[in-house]
This record gives sequence, C-alpha cells and structure tokens, in this order.
Amino acid sequence: MKTPAAILVEQKQPLVLDEVEIPPLRFGQVLVEIAATRICGSQIGEIDGVKGPDRWLPHLLGHEGGGTVLEVGPEVTHVKPGDRVVMHWRPGLGLQPKPPIYDWNGRKTNAGPITTFQRLSVVAENRLTVVPPGTDFELCCLLADTLTTGFGTVTNDARVRLGESVVIIGVGGIGLGAVLGASLAGACPVIAVDLFDHKLDKAKQFGATHTINSKQTDFRVAAEEILKGKADVVIDGTGNPAVLQEALALTAPKGRCVGIGVMPHDRTISINTLQFHFGKELTGSEGGSSLPAIDIPRQLRMIEHGRFDPKGMVSHRLKLEDVNDGIARMRSGETIHSIIHF
Repeated sequence: MKTPAAILVEQKQPLVLDEVEIPPLRFGQVLVEIAATRICGSQIGEIDGVKGPDRWLPHLLGHEGGGTVLEVGPEVTHVKPGDRVVMHWRPGLGLQPKPPIYDWNGRKTNAGPITTFQRLSVVAENRLTVVPPGTDFELCCLLADTLTTGFGTVTNDARVRLGESVVIIGVGGIGLGAVLGASLAGACPVIAVDLFDHKLDKAKQFGATHTINSKQTDFRVAAEEILKGKADVVIDGTGNPAVLQEALALTAPKGRCVGIGVMPHDRTISINTLQFHFGKELTGSEGGSSLPAIDIPRQLRMIEHGRFDPKGMVSHRLKLEDVNDGIARMRSGETIHSIIHF
C-alpha cells in the first residue's frame, strides 16, 4: 500500500512530492489516516539545517495533525481502529517503538516517531492522543503544538503569575498560542511584537493588550515605555541572536526570558553572566514541557466551556501538492497558521 507524501531529499531545496510504500506495522506502531496537518516553523528549520547537517536524508516531515486510526500494531493499548486522534511530537501515553522506514522507489526513506506530510502515516503510539469523535481536525492540529507548546511555555517554562507583564516577540504560530496562554494566565499587560501588522492584529484578537511593529520602531524602547520599566517575562519566538539579546535586556532583574525560537547551530550570543547571579533567568523551551495526554483534554474542556475559541488562528488552507508554496508563504511572513487538508 502506498501513500502520497512530501519528501525532504536535499536540504535548502523544495520538497519532492511522490508516493512511498507503507511498511508493515511493528511493535508499538499505529497506522493513521491523516485528515489535516499544520506547516510549522520546525519544518523550515529541518529544510534549512538550522540544527546542523541532516544525517537522515531522504526523510518524511511533519509533526502535528489530526487523523483517524486505521490499524494498530502489536502491544498497542491506548488507541484502537476508528479513534480520532491528535498527532503530536511531544511524547504521550503508550509505547515508543523504532521509527518506520518507508520505501521510495527502492530507496529507504526515514521517518521519526511521527510524520504528517502524507495521507497515511505509521506513527508511534505515544505520539497519539485520543479526542472525542466530533473534534475538528484543524483543532487537532492546533492542539498538537500551537496550544500545548504556547500554553506550556507560559505556565511551565516562564511560570507566569497573575498580573505579571509579558512580552512575546514573534506572534505567528507558537507565539500566538503563547499570547493566548499569557492572557488566560492573567498576565497584564501582554505585549505582542512582530514585523507584520496582520500578525499583530491577530494577536489583539487572542489577548494582546498592546502591539509593537518592530520594523517601524525599536521594540525594546517601545515596550519599556509601555511598562515604565522592564518586563517580568519575555518570550522570544524568533531564534535570532540579536533579538534574543534585546529580549534579555528587556527582562527585569529577577524576570524570566524564554526562547522558543531555535537559534541556528552556527550562531552564538555574548552574555555577561552577572545578571544571572541576582535572579534573572534565561532558558530555552522544549515544547513548553507540555504533557499531551494531560494538557489536550484540559484544553478541550476549556474550549467546551467557552474560555477560548482558537478557530480564528488558521489563516491559510491548502493541499499537499501546494506544500512548497505554503512553505514559501510562511517564510515571507504572509501566513500565521497554514493547514494542509487531505
């Protein structure tokens, strides 16, 4: 059995669209029919080699989506055929087997515990969380990363407390989830910073009390004017070394600065560590330290009770054959959340 897929064959090149042969299910593996998946900045990072040369080429991509379980392998107990699932990259309940290897015209094609840029996917059991049958597949995509990582960055990594000031730099994708999470956590003010007005407008819809276009003004100076000082929490979604240094300078003496954007492996920043001896913190976030099996049901409950509605977060919808165009639009800053529908 074959499935259409987008394949990363060479870094810094467009994805190749073709069919791959699905391997037989092994211990702990699950076959999922994917209905929708999101293009995330992490895929651009993989394409560009942000973390370094890719040793696994060619390989499949994608780590967040929504789908239906078709078949389960040996020893799988947490999902069953017919279940609607959120597909996420953070480990959840169940087994983590060896990743599958697909066949692409006689060429071995690698995959991690989860890949979603394909119609059918062999996924590790612990990358799936069952949700109610009627759960919207686009919502599944958002629950997989935008909401779980965004909220987790705020509550787990930054430990935002009621009334604290929060500045979020870069409010597309995960940053927008962090804006919503900060608002729900009772932060005040919540300042969104970005290069694009359409992203800032969206941030206002999801809880930002103030916005700063950093293309038009020095965001640190503007934020300090709003705050009459420094921020309790600054979250950097850019991974840009110069921006991170400004984010750290904007952070209060005993505040927390959290990086969710991934800095290129060959870049560095220069920091005087004296500030850390007096209580300031700088840390990176790994998926907001989220626990999908716990966080996804909680967030669904909040949505059900009207605490928030994430539907307006999706800005673009496309088909798999348009994936390279979708990636280009994301690079340009045009999109906020692009969802591929199968």
